[in-house]
Amino acid sequence: MAILNAQVWGEPGAEPVVCLHGVTGHSGRFGGLAGRLADRRVLAFDLRGHGRSTWEAPWDVETHLEDLRETADSLGAGRATWLGHSFGGRLVAHLAERDPDRVERAILLDPAMHAEPALASERAAGLRDDVSFASPDEAVDTRLADGSLFSTPRELLEEEATAHLARGDDDRYRWRYSPTAVIVAWSEMATPAPPWPACETLVVVGAQSWIPLAVPRLPHLRSLPVPGGHSVLWDDFELVADAVADFLR
Repeated sequence: MAILNAQVWGEPGAEPVVCLHGVTGHSGRFGGLAGRLADRRVLAFDLRGHGRSTWEAPWDVETHLEDLRETADSLGAGRATWLGHSFGGRLVAHLAERDPDRVERAILLDPAMHAEPALASERAAGLRDDVSFASPDEAVDTRLADGSLFSTPRELLEEEATAHLARGDDDRYRWRYSPTAVIVAWSEMATPAPPWPACETLVVVGAQSWIPLAVPRLPHLRSLPVPGGHSVLWDDFELVADAVADFLR
């Protein structure tokens, strides 16, 4: 297994919150949220196949979970709140099932608990061709035009491009992720969903998300709908940040 690339905010002795991004994402996406959780130690990891972590196979759920355990232990996270967006949310649910002593509370941001096989196949097929851009502006324009974002400011995506785009030897720009790792993740998401965490859990649901999500009515699950799409930390940052802070209090 591997120690993942991590970003850490806050004081070493503060209560930890471990954050996991979704497919094609990276740890830096949680910097803004960390700024709103100043009393916590926020740790965010680049998943295997993403960002500056190893891109080496395998990329199955079991390997992701072992990577997470090893990295959390190396940073002294111990028992913590785990927060995950999309595929990261599914990984938090898997971890809560298989290693419940690690997960004190869970926060799932529009989690990809399950993707219909047809949707997963379509998304995976879109990664078979080279996805690259002539400039960072073209990458931002393409992201804004894909129909999945509703109120995300361009400035945020420009920051994302600075942090997450890499320029190749061919002078083309590509997001820092392994297409094959993401294809495998889509295959994993097409399998049956893990159970919802048994601990106290906040679930944020994007009203216009392209991932259907039905949150069961259980006493320990708190569901919060927000107006935007799947990228809830981009479309509805203020609502989500306030909800996370309130939940942690």
